[in-house]
Amino acid sequence: MRKTVSYVLVTAGALVMLVPFVAALSNSLKSFAQYIQVPPTWIPDPIQWDNYVEVWRRTPFGLYLVNSLVIAILAVIGNVLTSAMVGHALARMRLPGRQALLTMALGTMMLPTVITIVPNFLLFRSLGWLDTLLPLIAPYWLATPIGIFLMRQTFLGIPKDFEEAAGLDGANPWQVFWRIHLPLAKPALATLAVFTFTTSWKAVLEPTIYLTSPENYTLPVGVLSLKGQFVGNDQLVTAAAMMSLLPMLVVFILAQRYFVRGTMSAGIKG
Repeated sequence: MRKTVSYVLVTAGALVMLVPFVAALSNSLKSFAQYIQVPPTWIPDPIQWDNYVEVWRRTPFGLYLVNSLVIAILAVIGNVLTSAMVGHALARMRLPGRQALLTMALGTMMLPTVITIVPNFLLFRSLGWLDTLLPLIAPYWLATPIGIFLMRQTFLGIPKDFEEAAGLDGANPWQVFWRIHLPLAKPALATLAVFTFTTSWKAVLEPTIYLTSPENYTLPVGVLSLKGQFVGNDQLVTAAAMMSLLPMLVVFILAQRYFVRGTMSAGIKG
């Protein structure tokens, strides 16, 4: 009975979460007359598959897609690598004040983005990086608090026997990290990769602040800019938004197995 109730609640919750997605998908396949119809209809008649083709025809959607992919891929590589290195140092190396360093790193998570956006803007302006993709990539190459915490917890859960055996074979700390500990942390690495990809992919505030040229727009900013172009064609904006979700869904589905294992293992050690 307990399992049945749990399954019913989970199913009901999943259906509630799916309603906005299904509504957006339905709206993206409607004509504008059906889009503004009151009361709304759930099933478009006829289905307007041409809405998706029209988005590609009227806008540089492919360019927005490439910009977002470049940012997301480089952000994932940078954050996974640097967060793993910092997390490993805090977990396995005897550093003076490492707990204080971890506390300060996690403390930065309590700072709203709007507080740091002005100093970051001034910094990137002095570097000549404005209206380029670098301000959206470089911060991920300095490790992130959530990445440091996740990787530290993961490395704390790895038995020391592997490290001691590698040390007896003459492995130095870098070899232990790269050849022993990092392969054992694949679930956490996949989890961090998914977090980083989705965070960088859906970012709107930072690209809006740092980017001014349309050829540098990311996909979310490009989709938002369509609202002014497609007056009376809001269904096309919805179609563009639906297409922008596909890469995130693909990444999550591919890394789902590791994602679940990684999030569960993050709280094993304190």
